[in-house]
Amino acid sequence: MANWTTRRFDEIAIGDSASYSRTLAAADIELVAMLTGDRMGAGQTARPGGALSTHSIGASVLLATAVGTQLPGPGAKILEESLRFNGRVTVNDVLTAKITVREKRIKERQLVLDAGCTNQKGETVAEGSMRVECPEQSYTVPRMAEVDVAFRRYNAFQTIFELCEGKAAVTTAVVHPCDRESLLGAFEAAAKGLIVPILVGPDAKIRAAAKDAGVSLDGVKIVVTEHSHAAADRAVAMARAGEVEALMKGSLHTDELMSAVIDPANDLRTARRVSHVFVMDVPTYPKPLLITDAAINIYPDLDTKRDICQNAIDLAHVLRVKRPKVAILSAVETVNPKMQGTIDAAALCKMADRGQITGGILDGPLAFDNAISAAAARIKQIDSPVAGDPDILVAPDLEAGNLLAKTLAYLAAAESAGVVLGARVPIVLTSRADSARNREASAAVMALLAHSRRDKLGVR
Repeated sequence: MANWTTRRFDEIAIGDSASYSRTLAAADIELVAMLTGDRMGAGQTARPGGALSTHSIGASVLLATAVGTQLPGPGAKILEESLRFNGRVTVNDVLTAKITVREKRIKERQLVLDAGCTNQKGETVAEGSMRVECPEQSYTVPRMAEVDVAFRRYNAFQTIFELCEGKAAVTTAVVHPCDRESLLGAFEAAAKGLIVPILVGPDAKIRAAAKDAGVSLDGVKIVVTEHSHAAADRAVAMARAGEVEALMKGSLHTDELMSAVIDPANDLRTARRVSHVFVMDVPTYPKPLLITDAAINIYPDLDTKRDICQNAIDLAHVLRVKRPKVAILSAVETVNPKMQGTIDAAALCKMADRGQITGGILDGPLAFDNAISAAAARIKQIDSPVAGDPDILVAPDLEAGNLLAKTLAYLAAAESAGVVLGARVPIVLTSRADSARNREASAAVMALLAHSRRDKLGVR
């Protein structure tokens, strides 16, 4: 690996420049949040005069890296920095910092640098100047490989986005997108080529949300309804008629949309019970982790749990997991007649043995520790093909599943994409708390499911 070596003051000329590039990762955002307490995250508009944000810290760090590694290099000291921050940055942006020598101050051995930072589109996200003191002697230090110091992430979402490459956008009814977040979620997914949005809801409220979000509705189809209940009914009718291939929740309550979906009169249900799956990217886990059900079925019985398992297994297949390992969670790893969850877990495993659940390897009951940790399983002498290496975690009820998913998100910096399965079309239930990347990943999972359905129906 090459070294960084200091450029001596008398070797540097006015007009000399250096640059440093880095792809902004989720771990960078998480580290900024840890350092500043700012949980706003990536994709937020810069706040002039406000607290330090991803924009200011990200640009400053890259510019400082260019100074400390190249111009003048190791041993340099930044004495002054004056930067203006513009635009937005988000995960997967490629940021390039460039510094150019504007002035040399011989007596002080100082350089005045023009400084700027651009993204992969050539847009300027920061610009200004820096004053740097050159070291009196030269240093040579080894270059460090770029690693995530704070977190190591499998990056499940990038894998999902790659699976969507080359596939046509999925026509999607966005139900009652009457606030800034839900409308931006749809437009962000459309910008990635994942969906073609059809906005269903009150015209005036949709246009007000578009104005607030700063997006144009030119060329976007709007199906006008009177209120949110009517929007849910109309969107479901469009799905039933084949006018759209997927549904995306807007600013209406989840119950409003799901009530329309499961209404027998609307004929959007299948023989399966609908259920929700989170696809999670957990920094401390080496592969995507599916958690179910955390949003739909409150206290599922055995039949419902069978469908919950099968829905998750089918989704894992779409995500290219050939034979997913399914851990049926409980508080303990032994069957206890006083704990219904342990009995259900054992029954589900036997149902898999008998072909009532197919396509996966099931084991349970498993407590969370021995489900997720091979070391914990060994200590408890659990011989299992699933323990320590699950692809899917099946919670005993909604409360447990929801707590698990949110604990991973807020205490372990996990990212999540969520989708509802078991209906005739996939459904995304977005939340105002979702980051832009989470919303895009949810739309990507939804799109993959829609394409899988096309393949099964032989539709192109």
